[in-house]
Amino acid sequence: MKFTLSWLKQHLETTATLDQIVEALTRIGLEVEGVENPGEKLAAFKIAKVLSAERHPQADKLQILSVDAGNGPLQVVCGAPNARAGLVGVFGAPGAYVPGLDVTLKLASIRGVESNGMMCSTRELELGEDHDGIIELPADAPIGTAYPDYAGLTDPVIDVAITPNRQDCMGVRGIARDLAAAGLGTLTPLTFDTFTSEGAGPDVRTDDTAGCPAFFAQTVTGVTNGESPEWMRRSLIAIGQKPISALVDITNYLMIDLGRPLHVYDRAKLSGGLVARKANDGEQVIALNGKTYTLDATMTVIADDAAVHDIGGIMGGEHSGVSADTTDVLIECAYFDPDHIARTGQKLTLTSDARSRFERGVDPAFLEDGLAIATALVLHICGGTASDVTRSGEPLLEPRVIHYDPRLSADLGGLHVAPERQARTLLSLGFTIGAIKSADAFSDALFSTIEGKWPVTIPTWRRDVDGPADLVEEVVRIEGIDNIPSTPLPRMPGVAKPTATPEQKLERRARRAAAARGLDEAVTWSFLSEAEAAPFGGGAWTLANPISEDLKVMRPSLLSGLVAATGRNLKRGQQSVRLFEIGRRYLADAERATLGVVLAGDRRPRGWRDGKAATFDAYDAKAEAVALLAASGAPVDNLQVMGEAGDAWHPGQSGTLRLGPKTVLASFGMLHPSVLKAFDLDGAVAAVEVYLDAIPPKRASGFTRPAYTPPALQAVRRDFAFLVPAALATDTLVRAVKGADKVAIVSARVFDVFTGQGVEEGHKSVAVEVVLQPTAKSFTDEEIKAIADKVVAAAAKQGASLRG
Repeated sequence: MKFTLSWLKQHLETTATLDQIVEALTRIGLEVEGVENPGEKLAAFKIAKVLSAERHPQADKLQILSVDAGNGPLQVVCGAPNARAGLVGVFGAPGAYVPGLDVTLKLASIRGVESNGMMCSTRELELGEDHDGIIELPADAPIGTAYPDYAGLTDPVIDVAITPNRQDCMGVRGIARDLAAAGLGTLTPLTFDTFTSEGAGPDVRTDDTAGCPAFFAQTVTGVTNGESPEWMRRSLIAIGQKPISALVDITNYLMIDLGRPLHVYDRAKLSGGLVARKANDGEQVIALNGKTYTLDATMTVIADDAAVHDIGGIMGGEHSGVSADTTDVLIECAYFDPDHIARTGQKLTLTSDARSRFERGVDPAFLEDGLAIATALVLHICGGTASDVTRSGEPLLEPRVIHYDPRLSADLGGLHVAPERQARTLLSLGFTIGAIKSADAFSDALFSTIEGKWPVTIPTWRRDVDGPADLVEEVVRIEGIDNIPSTPLPRMPGVAKPTATPEQKLERRARRAAAARGLDEAVTWSFLSEAEAAPFGGGAWTLANPISEDLKVMRPSLLSGLVAATGRNLKRGQQSVRLFEIGRRYLADAERATLGVVLAGDRRPRGWRDGKAATFDAYDAKAEAVALLAASGAPVDNLQVMGEAGDAWHPGQSGTLRLGPKTVLASFGMLHPSVLKAFDLDGAVAAVEVYLDAIPPKRASGFTRPAYTPPALQAVRRDFAFLVPAALATDTLVRAVKGADKVAIVSARVFDVFTGQGVEEGHKSVAVEVVLQPTAKSFTDEEIKAIADKVVAAAAKQGASLRG
């Protein structure tokens, strides 16, 4: 929600400074996201006079102008049809950025003639849609003056984040009311010009009292739809709205000013009366954004005898919109049910300023005055004659009363506020307490007549207030949440008990281990686009109403976000990327706790000792997977390496770590080239996914473990070189060797793999180191030979033979 400081002061009489207003807005719950000066981007543009205009020798539609912007004449080539000697306009010199063209001006040669900048149109400066010619200013405009200073574009623009519950602050007047209640000034009375009406009102009605309970309308004949007044155009431009025409600008202005969306129809484009009704299944409408929407029977529309002209409360239709030729208009001021608006907008994935207000809840009591204010502005700006008002249906105006105990401010809000001050705060916000209607009507004598709990009537524009706790919130936020004293929570006696669950402890260990190994933690979105989910099998869960198409699918893998982050880092010049993340994968059956790792770029930088840089490979990924599993408490000595990592992984350069054939603890290896292509990545990328929820919990073994006692006898190491089929996994051979004697053999590992001369084709030589640990006495030669025979026999069962 954006508005200018001067716009705010139309509703708030105040001497507060901009800084005081900004501080107060955030303090009372209307967070200020930013303050900007709209004239800053146009500061380089100056008022200039055209001294002479001559035809370009090489182009019929171009002229060579002599322009004075305060520092003497400059030559400018211009193609505007209204460029002429004596014209005063807006000039941009070389170096000025033109926002409407997204270009920075520079010295140029146009058809062989040097041009030192340009004379600008309103569209080029994003001040309107006019592009038929350059801006024409009054002849007495001061030459050389910065255009923003002359045009009054230096008014600060305040951008406030409005929470969904504060529908009353979707207009400048509602924000001014809050500031007045906070003591920053006085809310000005809402006034408008009176006018007389002639003739019967338009033919309108509502047949959908659930979706559109009230439909008020009034016509104005004989209007001239020209340009809106300078003050209105200036206000709209300052907040980023482009002026279109007087009739359209009036509705946009009132929507921002008072939070009341309206719609104006060109009566010449309507066939018969207008009715608010349910749409027919399959009925279509071309909206003002140029898109065609297919409707269903749950949606409320405004239609005439021939077609649908408005998606009720969301967006008008293209065919019945006003234009420069419009002379007779119908002004619609209706109340639409918030729930119906929200559901329709979600189904159509259609957002608009009107929808954002109606689905929060527009003031149902502001139909009569809202229509009168809009009609008065149309008459004042566009002329014409107004008809009577047609009123169809009834707005929902049943009074809501809350019986409020002022002691709740301290009991619920933790802040003691005097009852009289609470009463004045609520009255300033528009609430009624008993017979007291406003803060101006408050008196001690009248207040003393209220006994027991206060009967507080909720204003019609506060749909969010539902009970006493909401009134406490109003009092506390106006007083200032910072004023609530800090009170420590009571602590139970004795030693604090641990609160972390086993799952949380596991994630802590894994996170610390990953960081200790030099990996950088990343936090990526749990939602992603369908294109990003597709390489990892697609998402099982898709949001029906996402905030963005890029955040639509719940991630099936942590690698999607990590790979995208890796790509961004590499494209920004990072030579080595080592990222990890701990989060959830969202599968069809459940959420799965997972640790993801991505390794890309240089594993080792180039240097004089090793030559060129070394990149990551599948063995690096496996090393990370094993280390992280070990830190997480997994029995890594019992792990089996198997394939079938999935379609996202490179075949032959990936695998899984399992406990048995079914329990997969991790996937590792190189990502498939198709995945890298989907994320626009060059080069190889290694990755790991550790499935934390699959790691078996440790068995309870008491509160303490026995002290480590090193073996008293020295271990014995023996090396074996086996000739094995090339297809045999070395992991299978190592597990067979370790199982040959589970008492004496404490470890076995591969230390060499060789193929080539001396090894027959289709085979490989695998060297295994076996560690034997004696317990009661040292091994004899006979015992060592017996164990060696068992190792050779176990290897033989896997197709291995001992090399001579």
